[in-house]
Amino acid sequence: MKNKNAFYTSIALMAGVLLFLNLLSDHFFLRFDMTKEKQYTMSKATKDILSGLEEPVTVKAYFSENLPPDIARTRKDFKEMLIEYANLSRGNVVYEFINPSENEEKERDAMQNGIQPVMINVREKDQMKQQKAFLGAVVQKGEQKEAIPFMQPGTAMEYALSTSIKKISVKEKPSVAFIQGHGEPPMEQLSQVGSALNILYQVDPLTLSDTSSIPEKYKTLAIVAPKDTFPPSHLAQLDAFLARGGRMLVAMNRVKGDFSTASGSVISTGLESWLKAKGLEIDDSFVIDARCGSVTVQQQQGAFRFNTPVAFPYLPIIQKFSAHPITKGLEAVMFQFASPIRFTGKGDSSLVFTTIATTSDKSGLAKAPLFFDISKHWAERDFTIPLIPVAGVLEGKISGGSKSKIVIISDGDFAVNGERGQAQQLQPDNVSLMANSIDWLSDDTGLIELRTKGVTSRPIDQIEDGTKSMLKYINFLLPILLVIGYGVIRMQVKRNLRVRRMEENYA
Repeated sequence: MKNKNAFYTSIALMAGVLLFLNLLSDHFFLRFDMTKEKQYTMSKATKDILSGLEEPVTVKAYFSENLPPDIARTRKDFKEMLIEYANLSRGNVVYEFINPSENEEKERDAMQNGIQPVMINVREKDQMKQQKAFLGAVVQKGEQKEAIPFMQPGTAMEYALSTSIKKISVKEKPSVAFIQGHGEPPMEQLSQVGSALNILYQVDPLTLSDTSSIPEKYKTLAIVAPKDTFPPSHLAQLDAFLARGGRMLVAMNRVKGDFSTASGSVISTGLESWLKAKGLEIDDSFVIDARCGSVTVQQQQGAFRFNTPVAFPYLPIIQKFSAHPITKGLEAVMFQFASPIRFTGKGDSSLVFTTIATTSDKSGLAKAPLFFDISKHWAERDFTIPLIPVAGVLEGKISGGSKSKIVIISDGDFAVNGERGQAQQLQPDNVSLMANSIDWLSDDTGLIELRTKGVTSRPIDQIEDGTKSMLKYINFLLPILLVIGYGVIRMQVKRNLRVRRMEENYA
């Protein structure tokens, strides 16, 4: 009887401890982050933003309830993040959760604040049906509001929340200029990049003229996909901009492909000669890569025509990135007709060049001009030049006595959506590469690591064989080992209980 009472006392004490810890969890927050990307660890940038808040920020989270577990997890993750934000800001972040699906008034309030419902698939009684759900938030400080219309499960949630808080807190945005007047795409054709940059910057188109210099308010310039020639006076203005310590992103095409004629040709704008004088040489060749995108080809079989995707090595998928703030967290960037980059100024100690992106181990070069053979069967012998540089950073006294920076990318179209009606949706990492480059050049680097914190592309067929085998065996063996372990422990407990019962003083 005494042992039985001790057993019940232990159970009661354990239940009391669990209840006490549960009550404490409402006031204190502790979480261990075991993810590779440290997805649940607050960055220094977020901590700096929250510690600098001088006025309270209110977050209204509009999340439907009774959602499927995989989507309901987004609500749980967002709530835990808000608890941590409130703690780090010392109470300057106040939040509340609202269920818009509860009644029409709350649903109308969510939609008026810019949170639109999405349709999700729900399994109910072995049938699939669609359900309307809200997964968004509104960040407000005084009269200023910023909506996060949709929290995509698995994406960079911290980036969305931190940039929204910063956007309504910043008093004056730094200005960034996109050069126009040489056949560059207008800002309407850079819609995704513009949306990403407008959060933290005032983005302006800037047309160079012979009579005026680049305004002092611009610390960073971007030159994207020019098609026409730069006159000497414009190149001189770029030199003067670098001489005063300016920073520049140059994403240019040295070659172009024309699918209507199935041909590739060379582009010359004068920028290639201007860059060559600074030690940056972009060759007039096409990069080809076994890891590539595809094009759709029409094929005839009998009386039927059908579309077939065909691998096209002239569209390399870049997945080899250096350890650099610009490329941290990037997983896959799709390039269109890229060219190799070489740094030829190695004898100049005032300049430092860093390669930040290369092709895969199976890549090569094709000299322009050329014709595309869509039906070609590519072999190992076509990809004999590994790790060709396609993006890099040049730092130092590039022009004049002041230190400046240039980010060079040998594809001008990787961040272009295209004309209205023919616009294409870019991969998230394409946008991130452009936005990260502007952040790094502008010295506003705090939020770079957050933009790419979520997993955007990790196909299982591109995981290393060793890792793939390990994951397979873990998935197969771990449940079995857990069951066996539980059985062994339970058997041992019962054996100990039988031994105690056989003792003379057992009651």
